[in-house]
Amino acid sequence: METNTPTGVKNWELRPGGMLVQKRADADESPPPPMIRVRVKYGEVYHHVQVSSQSTFGELKRLLVEQTGLNHQDQKIFYKNKERDSKAFLDSAGVKNKSKLVLMEDPISIERRQIQMKKITHVRMEVDKLSQQVSEIEAVVSKGENVAEDDVVKLTDSLMNQLLILEKVSANGDTELQRIMQVKRVQKCVETLDMLKSKISTASKDGSESKQNGSSNEVVITTKWETFDSTPVSLMDAPSTSTSVPSLTWNLL
Repeated sequence: METNTPTGVKNWELRPGGMLVQKRADADESPPPPMIRVRVKYGEVYHHVQVSSQSTFGELKRLLVEQTGLNHQDQKIFYKNKERDSKAFLDSAGVKNKSKLVLMEDPISIERRQIQMKKITHVRMEVDKLSQQVSEIEAVVSKGENVAEDDVVKLTDSLMNQLLILEKVSANGDTELQRIMQVKRVQKCVETLDMLKSKISTASKDGSESKQNGSSNEVVITTKWETFDSTPVSLMDAPSTSTSVPSLTWNLL
């Protein structure tokens, strides 16, 4: 009994290279396509790749990533002196067993990667300087010495600015690995500064409370001393209110 299949599901299939392509024939109607072995020249080296005859050039590019180290998006494949589109099928272009193809790196991609690499290198140099400052602050705090919290905040902001630059870098391959490495360095420095800021804030709060308590005790003592030493002016200037006792003369009889 034939089951109903949602429209469009049977028309697509997932190829070994990970690319979703349209089916050209149902598996039940025809045998699996034969495998072919092609030679791909990259520079002065030939790479032998085994691939399905009905694969696309895009799938072939993905297979060449491991052998050449070149990202599939940076590859240009030529067959019979013509660049082939990634979505085109090998057999449709006439590629057969032992066919020779030429792989080249896209010059635009090379220029783009060089620009991105310069950005990453510049960030790395800045992170080196900022990381040194983080280490210096960490050493001061570990000794119990005071560090201005504003200095920690400014250093954190500088690191976050470098992180924003890295997020805008569009890279792949080795360039992407370098970018990720610098991102992790920045994140580690920021985490260290957050920890140091917390310690500085706690120490500052404890110091303020101790100072406040000490000041309160001094006020009480001063007040007591003023109470004993100070003589009210009103008492010194007040007129005498004593009553004069009249002098009496006694006559002896």
